[in-house]
Amino acid sequence: MINVFVLQNGRLSQINIENRADLENIAPVWVDLTDPNEDERDWVKSIYGVTLPGEDEVKDIEASARYYEADNGDLHLRTDFLIDDDDEPASIVTVAFILARDILFSVHTLDLPVFRLVRMRARSRPGSIVDYKDVLLDLYATDAEYSADALEGIYQNLEDVSRSVLKKDFSDQDAAAALNSIAQEEDLNGRIRRNMMDTRRAVSFLMRGRLLNADQFEEARQILRDIESLDGHTSFLFDKINFLMDATVGFININQNKIIKIFSVASVAFLPPTLIASIYGMNFRILPELQWDLGYPFALVLMLASAVTPFWYFRRRGWLK
Repeated sequence: MINVFVLQNGRLSQINIENRADLENIAPVWVDLTDPNEDERDWVKSIYGVTLPGEDEVKDIEASARYYEADNGDLHLRTDFLIDDDDEPASIVTVAFILARDILFSVHTLDLPVFRLVRMRARSRPGSIVDYKDVLLDLYATDAEYSADALEGIYQNLEDVSRSVLKKDFSDQDAAAALNSIAQEEDLNGRIRRNMMDTRRAVSFLMRGRLLNADQFEEARQILRDIESLDGHTSFLFDKINFLMDATVGFININQNKIIKIFSVASVAFLPPTLIASIYGMNFRILPELQWDLGYPFALVLMLASAVTPFWYFRRRGWLK
């Protein structure tokens, strides 16, 4: 799918593209391609002279070559963007940007929430975008905001886990659910940190390359400050996740120790009756239960008393609580 945007009165306006002629008759500022087919790739190459990278080229590029200038002067960038969907696990999608002919070309396999937000805001904020570099900076700024929203969601989810872990009755089923939630939030937090690191690198590259004017340079500095503020939150969340993980595992160990204690008490309590029964079952020449009429009742009473006495002692010491 190909989405083409032009500047009209300081707003991004989307133009419907159904064939090659529609693309030839406009002067776009942003050409966004989501999982493009071969025809759409040929249109971009023949009209603008830009060769779009394939899916494998976007994913397998070396980390040191994520930002480079081609022989024809086109600037290529590879940037990661976060997808945090409630119905699906969080993921990172790599987007290929090409800055050529005063146009921003973007290629990605999935429709990203950040891109949808930029398209929606640009239509409602006249004058916020002047050229294609403003579009790219707006994408990076929105990506930082999207990551901040995701961090707020982690805070809320961890608060729910904290209330569950610290409640009075915390069963093994509750512990399993808490561990599952903690693992998911830890994975999302790690992806956010990686995403912010990649965005910082991309913005820093644009600043070092002297590609931005004074206003754009100041906006890039503000993006870096926003990302810097998010780093502290991710570090705090890592510490909170580790605390909740340790607390959950500790409660699991306590529940397991309770079960082991029951078996330990039972084994100690029933050891004296077992000893008495084994003594009375030995083949003596004179058997007490045969020579003495009260032999069997006495043995049973003795066995019962020997079993009750340890329980009474353990309870008195508070070991059964």
